[in-house]
Amino acid sequence: DDELEAAAGALAGDGPIDITGAEALADSAPVRKLLNMVLLLAIKDQASDIHFEPFEDEFKIRVRADGVLYEMVPPPRHLANAIITRIKVMSDLDIAERRLPQDGRIELNVGGNNVDLRVSILPTMFGESAVLRVLDRTVVQLDLNKIGMDPNTLMRFRKIIHKPNGIVLVTGPTGSGKTTTLYSALNELNDIESKIITTEDPIEYDIEGLIQIPVNPDIDVTFASALRAILRHDPDKILVGEIRDFETAEIAIQSALTGHLVFSTLHTNDAPSAVTRLRDMGIPTFLITATLEAILAQRLVRKICVECRTEFEPSDELLMELALPIE
Repeated sequence: DDELEAAAGALAGDGPIDITGAEALADSAPVRKLLNMVLLLAIKDQASDIHFEPFEDEFKIRVRADGVLYEMVPPPRHLANAIITRIKVMSDLDIAERRLPQDGRIELNVGGNNVDLRVSILPTMFGESAVLRVLDRTVVQLDLNKIGMDPNTLMRFRKIIHKPNGIVLVTGPTGSGKTTTLYSALNELNDIESKIITTEDPIEYDIEGLIQIPVNPDIDVTFASALRAILRHDPDKILVGEIRDFETAEIAIQSALTGHLVFSTLHTNDAPSAVTRLRDMGIPTFLITATLEAILAQRLVRKICVECRTEFEPSDELLMELALPIE
């Protein structure tokens, strides 16, 4: 309506923002309904990320499902700032700050299930962009038997995670399921006889029986400082969300040498590169050799829907093109 468009136009400029007007517009029925619909559709489609992207003449909404981005029907361009403001309100961010990146979190209850959304706001040339990472605990099954490992790898991995000490690394690019694999391993090890402590940035899944510590650099709670404190808490097994620097790597090595089993991740494309990364951080080769029990490199593979798949017999030409044997 005219009033909504006028308020949206007032938010589109680069000058001071009218806080009262922004909150009223973000809470208006059209904006709330639109955003709720986008969130519900994305969660229903088991999307991992929701992208809100401003451009000069349009405002795109895209969702990532099975690793691929799909575009949704774009909303009117003049509602871009109102949608971003609504996201900020829901994640308790500063709606007046449009020059700096912001991070937040939204907790939803969808059909009786808790869904967490990790929010990232980024200023761009044409306004603020937002990406929401969807953490739906009902979709992810933290069970080693159900994450898709082949039987041989699973058998070897199970044997390793039951060792009393050492370091187990899971590597792969962002969104390759590293955290899910580690959570599944800890879930299997989670019993009354073991004390398991994690330090994460952020805590993605709340698992009963684990002590979980969020990283907060604003108050100097880093992976390294948290890990140092964890060692004084009599743990049996430790999860470090990511080894990012020499200090964290060094403490993780010392933890393994003093009888703890340490799980962590590295952003490398393959298993051998994890050793190279540790050496580049300054960890001596002999310490890596003494503590590193396993490196698991992984990717997520798209699967054909079991409900809509159909049989297909490839032609000889296609088999030749794919270098597959012709029967």
